[in-house]
Amino acid sequence: MTRAKPPGHSEHPLLGAHMSIAGGVSQSLGRGNQIGCKCIQIFTRSSRQWAAKPYPAEEIEAFKRAHKETGIQMIVAHDSYLVNLGAPDEKLRKKSIDAFVDELQRCEALEVPYLISHPGAHIGAGEAAGIKAIAGSIDQAHKACRGYQVKIALEITAGQGSVLGSRFEQMARIFDAVKESERLRLCFDTEHAFAAGYDLRSEAGYEQAFAELDRHIGLKRLVAFHINDSMKPLNSHVDRHEHIGKGHLGLETFQRLVNDPRFAGIPMCLETEPGPDMKDIARDLRQLEKLVQSK
Repeated sequence: MTRAKPPGHSEHPLLGAHMSIAGGVSQSLGRGNQIGCKCIQIFTRSSRQWAAKPYPAEEIEAFKRAHKETGIQMIVAHDSYLVNLGAPDEKLRKKSIDAFVDELQRCEALEVPYLISHPGAHIGAGEAAGIKAIAGSIDQAHKACRGYQVKIALEITAGQGSVLGSRFEQMARIFDAVKESERLRLCFDTEHAFAAGYDLRSEAGYEQAFAELDRHIGLKRLVAFHINDSMKPLNSHVDRHEHIGKGHLGLETFQRLVNDPRFAGIPMCLETEPGPDMKDIARDLRQLEKLVQSK
């Protein structure tokens, strides 16, 4: 199997979590550093609103300064929950593309290398129409962001409702439909994959899933993980994250993943609720660190 090409330089995965940008995007790095993150994921703007003010120049500088001062090795971004690049409604799709391009511009300004995005939902139009719409939306975004360093990393989904991208072969069809597909990357969410029917709990199931991913898309495209346990059972197609070791995936799955040499240097971000004073997410992070040490 082809080895994933690590975007970082560590012998181990870069463990971290999604951090709040409350008070300004630059504040996320201090929060991540506070609980010992080696990487963080952020929203570049409110995930629940279409409108967003441009960054003041001083906020961009504060972000870059905090990045250097904290020593956090990798930052990735996740796009807004409102964006649907596969929307059959032209007005909503245009609004989504405009917001998506804005987020790519923000990532470029902050020097964040990857914008992670769910491919989109066809909302009843069907798989073929949805894939065509998603590819067309990404083509427009690529055209608007010619020469940018930031890359779009499409995220494996749970397949809830009409959301596309839950099967590797389906995700491959999206990649193939994009004109400049060499600019695309992949994000693997453990809970989404499990909910989509990939049983990562056994060594055989784990290896089979990544062999299939390599065959359809290529491990060389994999640049980020969302590392979440699952509140729901295998093949549920329900997107519900759980704290590490408290869900259906179990600790052995994560021990196998964080010690997989193919994924050394790749950011692995927790996405569960942080809890008061970030204690819950810090506890998950410590649990993952123990799993690395116990290989």
